[in-house]
Amino acid sequence: MEMLSQIQRFGGAMFTPVLLFPFAGIVVGITILLQNPLFVGAALTDPNSLFAQIIHIIEDGGWTVFRNMALLFAIGLPIGLAKQAPGRACLAVLISFLTWNYFINAMGTLWGSTYGVDFSIDPTPGSGLTLIAGIKTLDTSIIGAIIISGIVTSIHNHLYEKPLPVCLGIFQGTSFVVMVAFFVMIPCAWLTLWGWPKVQMGIESMQAFLRSAGALGVWVYTFLERILIPTGLHHFIYGPFIFGPAAVEGGIQVYWAQHMMEFSQSTAPLKSLFPEGGFALHGNSKIFGSVGIALAMYVTASPENKAKVAGLLVPATLTAMLVGITEPLEFTFLFISPLLFAVHALMAATMATVMYLCGVVGNMGGGLLDQVLPQNWIPMFSNHAGMMFTQIGIGLVFTLLYFVVFRALILHFNLLTPGRENSEVKLYSKADYKAARGQTTVAASESKLSQAAEILKALGGVANIESINNCATRLRIALHDMTQTLSDDVFKASGAHGVYRSGNAIQVIIGLNVPQVRDQLESLMQSESPTTVGAV
Repeated sequence: MEMLSQIQRFGGAMFTPVLLFPFAGIVVGITILLQNPLFVGAALTDPNSLFAQIIHIIEDGGWTVFRNMALLFAIGLPIGLAKQAPGRACLAVLISFLTWNYFINAMGTLWGSTYGVDFSIDPTPGSGLTLIAGIKTLDTSIIGAIIISGIVTSIHNHLYEKPLPVCLGIFQGTSFVVMVAFFVMIPCAWLTLWGWPKVQMGIESMQAFLRSAGALGVWVYTFLERILIPTGLHHFIYGPFIFGPAAVEGGIQVYWAQHMMEFSQSTAPLKSLFPEGGFALHGNSKIFGSVGIALAMYVTASPENKAKVAGLLVPATLTAMLVGITEPLEFTFLFISPLLFAVHALMAATMATVMYLCGVVGNMGGGLLDQVLPQNWIPMFSNHAGMMFTQIGIGLVFTLLYFVVFRALILHFNLLTPGRENSEVKLYSKADYKAARGQTTVAASESKLSQAAEILKALGGVANIESINNCATRLRIALHDMTQTLSDDVFKASGAHGVYRSGNAIQVIIGLNVPQVRDQLESLMQSESPTTVGAV
């Protein structure tokens, strides 16, 4: 369980840099669209026109995130993984990551031929080399960044607060971490130079296998991406495909953006141009499946509760459709019946596979606003409208299937989804909260507590918290003793959508405002016990 907790924490930390990609993708998508003569005319796309020059400048700025993915993942992970002083941990990782790449450059220049790497060539796609902060180095993608970031963050967690003799006090803290990491990076660089060419061969073999697996590969990938959401391990499924080299060099996100203009102007089927795009269709279950699920819950609710159920489901469904954040909706029924979630994963995988078999591909892992419209439908409409209509048609059929299947399961098994019979709609009053707290051993407080303070009490207080992290919608917390926490009802009364427990790890489903709740929670922890728990 401890190992699973650490893996979940690592997966949640990966989400910090991932949150930067939607805006960057929108900027790149729109600027590429505005450079397409099919949409804006030949005059505005003339390289000498002021409009074209301004759009070109904006596009170059939009590429910042995509061109520095390894650096962003390296720096971003300590924000979630460092147990204290995350800002200083990020600095230590940045210096160490660059040092590691300088070591690779120096070793590769001297001994590259011995290990089958030619450092004299330009770092072009397919060369196995890349530039990171101006350093020619091996192209380890986000894999190398994540490993080095994890190693240095671990050094930070163990040595940052280690006291040194007075005469060496100037080297204490971040300096000591960087010093130790400097010498650790030397064998890391040599191991990378020795082993990474072999890893690249393995990745190329995997890419070939996935391309040959076709529809079966799409089904397995999409099923795992959905079914692992409750555990938080789904980041390890989509990360290597969307941001790493599992399906295509550089990741689907970057590859699609780089070839968006080419794809939009070609009349050849997109599936023939980019068959790997079948591994980025999991967003369709967010757009089309969410509506069917919500309708099934609404229809099966008791008549007197339908208005409240609609108030609960409408914002959750819109969140899923527009920005691709499905957890508020999915966790609404996950805790009531895991069967429904398993069926959801099966149907999501089947929908993506049917779409792929019918020629639908692209970069559609998110929602309508952040990915599907700006990066797919709008730029591709002129030459690939038929594919979009096919996608929408299949999606609407699955919306109906979702509705029929979920409604049948809810009624057949009498599942107490929100608003059914005596089940409560997930809207709590102050009286409900006091009643729930009255069933615990914690004394009732007369003052109105903030959501963060209520969650802190429900977690068993500052002394029971080992570390805090978050992903898009969930607090991920490692505890010293799970038995010190209060009931799920108390968490729900504070405004949480649900709770997931595993060993001494707990996930509290908050919603899209989870970063703010985490900040408030950490501030409370510091004010109550500043020497016991540091910022994480």
